[in-house]
Amino acid sequence: MPRIAARARTRPSRHRRLIAAVLTAFATAAATLTTTAPADATAASPTVDVNVAKNAGYESGLSNWSCSAGSGVSVGAPVHGGAAALKATPTASDNATCSQTVAVKPNATYRLSAYVQGSYVYLGASGTGTTDVSTWTPSATGWQQLATNFTTGPSTTSVTVFTHGWYGQPAYYADDFSVLGPDGGGGTDPGPQVPAAPGGLTAGSVTSSSVTLSWNPVSGATGYTVYRDGAKSATTGGSSATVTGLSPSTSYRFQVSATNAAGESARSAEITATTSPSGGGTDPSVPKHAVTGYWQNFNNGATVQKISDVPNQYDIIAVAFADATTTPGAVTFNLDSAGLGGYTVDQFKADIKAKQAAGKSVILSVGGEKGTVSVSDSASAANFADSVYALMRQYGFNGVDIDLENGLNPTYMTQALRSLSQKAGGKLVLTMAPQTIDMQSTSGGYFQTALNVKDILTVVNMQYYNSGSMLGCDGKVYSQGSVDFLTALACIQLEGGLDPSQVGLGLPASTRGAGSGYVAPSVVNAALDCLTKGTGCGSFKPSRTYPGVRGAMTWSTNWDAASGNAWSNAVGPHVHALP
Repeated sequence: MPRIAARARTRPSRHRRLIAAVLTAFATAAATLTTTAPADATAASPTVDVNVAKNAGYESGLSNWSCSAGSGVSVGAPVHGGAAALKATPTASDNATCSQTVAVKPNATYRLSAYVQGSYVYLGASGTGTTDVSTWTPSATGWQQLATNFTTGPSTTSVTVFTHGWYGQPAYYADDFSVLGPDGGGGTDPGPQVPAAPGGLTAGSVTSSSVTLSWNPVSGATGYTVYRDGAKSATTGGSSATVTGLSPSTSYRFQVSATNAAGESARSAEITATTSPSGGGTDPSVPKHAVTGYWQNFNNGATVQKISDVPNQYDIIAVAFADATTTPGAVTFNLDSAGLGGYTVDQFKADIKAKQAAGKSVILSVGGEKGTVSVSDSASAANFADSVYALMRQYGFNGVDIDLENGLNPTYMTQALRSLSQKAGGKLVLTMAPQTIDMQSTSGGYFQTALNVKDILTVVNMQYYNSGSMLGCDGKVYSQGSVDFLTALACIQLEGGLDPSQVGLGLPASTRGAGSGYVAPSVVNAALDCLTKGTGCGSFKPSRTYPGVRGAMTWSTNWDAASGNAWSNAVGPHVHALP
């Protein structure tokens, strides 16, 4: 709103007030005898501020934007608004500057703002003709708005606005960029259109009182409305929602619509989901504190094992690994009978049943260092869920482990896992084994996926090895191979939204199990004590304890056996004795 300076006034005398009243009366009377004159067509109208940034939400990829050293890309998650955001990744020699030149008016003031995520994210403007400006945040684990003002010089008609990260830091994200002020001749993007109806509506985890729904994100949408049996049930900003307060053994109809400032879309195609009977549960048969071990379906110099050879200290046995197929997203499993000394498929299946009879879970791990499985659209998500479920039925696996070390798409992996959960039911065991870099921020794809499927997730066993130094939850850098490294990095997950029961410490079973990061079992146990009881800590001590921490994981049961099972003999009893 334009501001008008107030003129100084003095109180008029009574005589002057009387004269003014008479004149006003004459003017009013005259107005009834004459035609009102038209307004002065040359009078200046108030200036309307516009957002002079183009493609401000990155909905058109990087159109109008330029990122240094090819550091930027438009991504579908995480987003602050709409269906896209900027992801820019610094390197040791480049700070990932993404900029745009906007048209401005001289001698005008502009409000510069953007929503960002990440560590050491900067927002600024250069070439203003006056004082260039910038602002920054050292850490934004969720969307945080940065904002500042700048004023243009007397001959300035264009200004460069930008975001950037910092050298060697993880990727940052930006969305909903705004340069609000007078139109400099370049105009602004058109207003939002009513979004399209969402597609891909799927029911995932089902309990006696709730149904979890997910759908495909819609371009331009800022929110979604869930309908149950034709009535509004919930609203959400993301592409999933859990509808609660339902009755057991009851069928419900669901639809979802997309919304933004322009209005609400048509509703999606309707689906039906039925709640489970009363008394049913969704928790898998995994103990409160559990030990996970990877079992190698190959011979790389470690002790060759059958499933029956795995010690009883292991509660979850992750069979490594499933193999990619030529069908996008689909996986298969091929037992390496020759490499495992003639271990037959029938023996393998029988050993799985025997472990399950003893209260253990045997799951199929997807990925590994050389894994090439890609779930990047709805079709590949469906292929993934269908193929994993088929292998679960074929071999008797209790669930799946996600160990994709080359990144994942949180939108479609979430869709795949929810579809698998719907097929497998409430006893699905779902684990993940991300690298340390993947869990440094809730904005990362792995972290996003874990939070998206939190209601069906068993445990995240992050790999605390092969990483070098990393940031802890207190913003300090810790070197791998110490109690501090384990506790300060686990703290990121514990404070970032995962339940303590969904956090496990993943370590090598021996120095031969990984290139770096091996710690003695006593260090693993000390870290567990620090997290659960507040004892055994190093220089870093969490602000509170997490007695429910799930436990620990190791690569691998084979390397453990090669060292006389020293790791499981020390860590297993300690995990099972946690509070």
